[in-house]
Amino acid sequence: MLEYVKTILQKVSFNKHLFERELIKGIRYLMPAELEEFKDWCYDSFGLSHRPILNRYFRPAY
Repeated sequence: MLEYVKTILQKVSFNKHLFERELIKGIRYLMPAELEEFKDWCYDSFGLSHRPILNRYFRPAY
């Protein structure tokens, strides 16, 4: 499921509204063990373009 969610986010990353909607779905679908890897991947892949959205749904790491 993790790879599927990553693929979807890559395809909708051009639109912030679609990106946010699919991010929410992805977080719901993933197992707790996958969420940390998913979070890291999201910040690595979309941190520059979608950081405010990511910060809304992931706790910032201090």
